[in-house]
Amino acid sequence: MASLLYQQVEQLSRDKGIDPAVVVSAVEDAYLAATRKHLKTQEELESVLNKDTGEISVFAVKKVVETVAAPDLEISLAAAQKLDPRAEVGGEVRIKKSTEGLGRIAAQMAKQIIFQKVREAERDTVYNEYAGRIGEVVNVTVKRNEGPDVVVELGHTEALLGRRDQSRLESFAPGERVRVVIRGVEKAAKGPQVAVSRADPALVQKLFEGEVPEIYDGTVVIKGVAREAGERTKIAVFSRDKDVDCVGACVGMKGMRVQSIIRELRGEKIDIIEYSEDPVQFAANALSPAKIARVSVLSAEGRHLEVVVDDTQLSLAIGKKGQNVRLAAKLLGWKIDIKSEEEKRREVEEQMAALVGGGEAAETPLSQLTGLSERIQAALSQAGIGSIEQLGSQTPEQLQQIPGIGPKAVAKIFVAVNQFFGALEAPAGEAAGGEPAAGPELTATEEGELEATGQELEAELERGVLEAPPADEAELPARDGLEPAAESASAEAQAEADEDGAEAAARLSQDSAPEPAAPRTQPPPEKNL
Repeated sequence: MASLLYQQVEQLSRDKGIDPAVVVSAVEDAYLAATRKHLKTQEELESVLNKDTGEISVFAVKKVVETVAAPDLEISLAAAQKLDPRAEVGGEVRIKKSTEGLGRIAAQMAKQIIFQKVREAERDTVYNEYAGRIGEVVNVTVKRNEGPDVVVELGHTEALLGRRDQSRLESFAPGERVRVVIRGVEKAAKGPQVAVSRADPALVQKLFEGEVPEIYDGTVVIKGVAREAGERTKIAVFSRDKDVDCVGACVGMKGMRVQSIIRELRGEKIDIIEYSEDPVQFAANALSPAKIARVSVLSAEGRHLEVVVDDTQLSLAIGKKGQNVRLAAKLLGWKIDIKSEEEKRREVEEQMAALVGGGEAAETPLSQLTGLSERIQAALSQAGIGSIEQLGSQTPEQLQQIPGIGPKAVAKIFVAVNQFFGALEAPAGEAAGGEPAAGPELTATEEGELEATGQELEAELERGVLEAPPADEAELPARDGLEPAAESASAEAQAEADEDGAEAAARLSQDSAPEPAAPRTQPPPEKNL
């Protein structure tokens, strides 16, 4: 018959779910440690528990040698044969040690060692049992609350339902039974080793597998689950049988199947989506219940999509605090940019404006024009004209409306712009030998047009269109204070202009008209130079 001590060992083993041999070994080690502390010896000791009597015996183990060098570990052959006649050199003999008078301190130490050994054995047993069950849904009983965490009873051990593993909508009372998924097992944890969760997406997947027969037998496959516990879950399903509606199978008749899962999750919303290999179609399905206008792939390598919806569908597609599009992106594994039609239109307009602005930025600045003073360039810049191309598109009337730009300034601008574009259009500025290339001869038609242009400008001057206003300070000093030298220089320039104009008019009249042209009464303005 087993002793009372061994019966207690067996009872402890059943309660903790561990092997009785582990508990016996813990008791023997504890008794051995207490004896070693009491005897204060360096001998090699071992203890043995007698299951029948319950007695724990401690023996000193010594090696049989010819000459003893370490008395604590060795024994002579003669002394060994007195204890055991069959002893030989190289063998071992066991000498029983007295365990009387161990005392209370030794007993307390033995008790602590037993508890430590049993606890370590229990942890190893729990780890080996649940390490292969991660992702499994189990029923647990709420045991107690430890602050925001909940300790639940799982078989012979305790499990921890942490705050981040709980749904926002849920609260638990002691004794309540709930379904959880095993999230992980830790071997060296101080508290409960098993971590369970109510917020893991695997819980929803396992609930559907248990509720929908088509998923259990493999006809309908769950391709992915994206979840925000307590708020909303999106689950993508795919049917291997074309005759089976994957979404309808998960919903059930009158929604009975999905409603059962919603009740288990305490009212959490569930969107069941049909899976598609095409990311564009899958994105359109995943953003339901919003209606999608179009989806485009911005980067296949970067897994980046752009979704455009009607203005009325934008808030629905984004969802509360961005929840709908966030879950859709998590389900697809793609980055999603969602925009309304109005936002997309403005974006296209901004891109076009940027392109136009980039073209204007590449135009020729006004500083490349020769013959214009800094004052004129500053006045043009203040009016928003920053390039030669913009300046060339202005009419004389528009230029005169700019503050600080008078008719003479307009004439200077006209000459400078013509020289700039003429230099660009010339096939070669100079001949091969370095001499200026001869200009092409004018045809009769071109000569007639040039003469007509000169006559129009003269008519404009007569009508006062280009009549000079009072000269500004930077352009010309006051007429009353004009120096004689300046007057003589102006008269010489006017005479040269009259002479050149008369010669050009005579030549054009002889080449293009039978009758001689009438002499000009007024020289052309500087604009024609």
